[in-house]
Amino acid sequence: MTMWLPLLGLLLGVSLGLLSDIQIPQIYSNYLSIAVLAALDTLFGGIRAHLQQIYDDKVFISGFFFNIALAAGLAFLGVHLGVDLYLAAVFAFGVRLFQNIAVIRRILLTKWSERSKVSDTKVQE
Repeated sequence: MTMWLPLLGLLLGVSLGLLSDIQIPQIYSNYLSIAVLAALDTLFGGIRAHLQQIYDDKVFISGFFFNIALAAGLAFLGVHLGVDLYLAAVFAFGVRLFQNIAVIRRILLTKWSERSKVSDTKVQE
């Protein structure tokens, strides 16, 4: 059940975002984009951990808030230094996001192929 909670939260958040009429000022767009990317990275990391059977609620929750705080902190520091440090966070979280998605895909394909082999064996008997 705990694996579906992050997905439910994502769907709820996207639905509320699409249904609301809230406008984010342009000055905060870098912060918001990094926060969303960090949250997606944590979400897919949690799904990956669940599929690998190493999921821990404390790691997921602490990682979620730490990743968002770190990403926002980098963006804030970059703005004050006049350097686009948010791009480093975008790159790091983007790479991790695609790695997590690739691992999830491999795990699901392996499970699917094992399940089809078992069903083929049962049919032949």
